Amino acid sequence: MSLFGDLYQDLIQDHNRHPRNYRVMEGPHVEVVGHNPLCGDKLTLYVRLEGDRIADISFQGSGCAISQSSASMMTERLKGLDRPAAEALFAKFHALVTGAEVDVETDPALEKLEAFAGVAEFPARVKCASLAWHTLRNALDGKGELVSTE
Repeated sequence: MSLFGDLYQDLIQDHNRHPRNYRVMEGPHVEVVGHNPLCGDKLTLYVRLEGDRIADISFQGSGCAISQSSASMMTERLKGLDRPAAEALFAKFHALVTGAEVDVETDPALEKLEAFAGVAEFPARVKCASLAWHTLRNALDGKGELVSTE
């Protein structure tokens, strides 16, 4: 593996071992469960909004390193963003993990999230990486229903 690949592998492993914002939130505005029944990844996402801004976001869950680190990095990146910026970041992340052309070099919004670019080479892992993000979309839409990547 290249030094570049090693750095990103280390970043994903670090977020898996030490997930950020991993906690049950007291009094969230939205609480949504995401589940990937194919591999068993599962998480609960908690979001507190102030107007249109994500004031706080946290999660708890279990699953593979890709799903847990994606949720951890997503919560770090989204805290403080408004809804349109969060939705735009979702679109960029989704394009990144599905192999669409994304210029990660010039797009600061994808900072660190480019670690997941390699997921596009493994279609079964795309659902692992995107589970938290699809759960986020439901949360921002005010839907408290279960999100499934199947």
